[in-house]
Amino acid sequence: MKRTRVLIVDDSALVRRLLTTIFVTDPGIEVLGAASDPYVAREMIKSLNPDVLTLDVEMPRMDGLTFLGNLMRLRPMPVVMVSSLTEAGADVTLDALELGAVDFVTKPKVDLAQGLNEYAGELIAKVKMAAHVNVQRLERRPGALRVAGGTHELDAMIPAVPGASAAPRHFRTTDRIIAIGASTGGTEAIKDVLVAMPPDAPGIVITQHIPSAFSGSFARRLDGLSAMTVCEARDGQQIVPGHAYIAPGGRHLSVERSGARFLCRLEDGPAVNRHKPSVDVLFRSVARNAGGNAVGAILTGMGDDGAEGLKAMRAAGARTMAQDEKTSVVWGMPGSAVKAGAVEEILPLCEIAARLLRLATQ
Repeated sequence: MKRTRVLIVDDSALVRRLLTTIFVTDPGIEVLGAASDPYVAREMIKSLNPDVLTLDVEMPRMDGLTFLGNLMRLRPMPVVMVSSLTEAGADVTLDALELGAVDFVTKPKVDLAQGLNEYAGELIAKVKMAAHVNVQRLERRPGALRVAGGTHELDAMIPAVPGASAAPRHFRTTDRIIAIGASTGGTEAIKDVLVAMPPDAPGIVITQHIPSAFSGSFARRLDGLSAMTVCEARDGQQIVPGHAYIAPGGRHLSVERSGARFLCRLEDGPAVNRHKPSVDVLFRSVARNAGGNAVGAILTGMGDDGAEGLKAMRAAGARTMAQDEKTSVVWGMPGSAVKAGAVEEILPLCEIAARLLRLATQ
């Protein structure tokens, strides 16, 4: 069995030691070493050629984002960010995902040693998953990944990320909703879908696997990029055209029907499929309460959350689609939905927004 070769980059000696201790417990992971700053890491990457890097957000001498930008531009490789559970940490982590990091794990606010040990399973799973992601040098635009040649100089400047243009703004509906679910890689995939939506698109409900400290920052970021109004969902909030509602981290988002209106409902029940919020919870509620008035899309993500819920939506008359394997960071959730018979269409990310709109007009 080929082991995943990991390099740890963190300025904290305690974190380096804890991460090493966690990873060496798994026979499928080999820890190549640990670097205290990006300059040391650069030399170790050149000499050791790791499969995956874990990278701290806040680093001395060169901050983690600058280093990540250099790395993804000039020597692309899978990176899992290790970030703090703060609002500032959330913003920087979302920046890191935009630059090309595969995923992230969060440092506990207190009792670091105990907290990281509780996250051991998540850390190990995400690092092993990241090793199978085909990371290329990226030129970002919605739905597109382009290879742009290569060099191993890791100290160049970060390139500008081109903006995305919105779709034509001529669509209006009042009786349809769109439901979207995603996990690993989903923050960028959801962004690409929303920036392509017109300001009067149908109401969109979204469950992305994300911690509670991050969901508000995620919603605010999308609100600044999309022609739609994007917010963190509130209990009892009416779902209206031109608005997108993000499930808060740590709460399940459901859709409830009240007469001719659709409402957001937040629940504080147990995790479903190991997740809270869960895509299955959202999709099942849409199947029950919207039926054929809904369109569902399952995007990139690890695991199988959402597959059965999307199948229920399809059985209730909703139109359904999944992101294709080529454009997914991880084809776990979309692949599981396809295997379950939940999906009518498999599309590249760049075509999903337009297809959602088209189906919602029929």
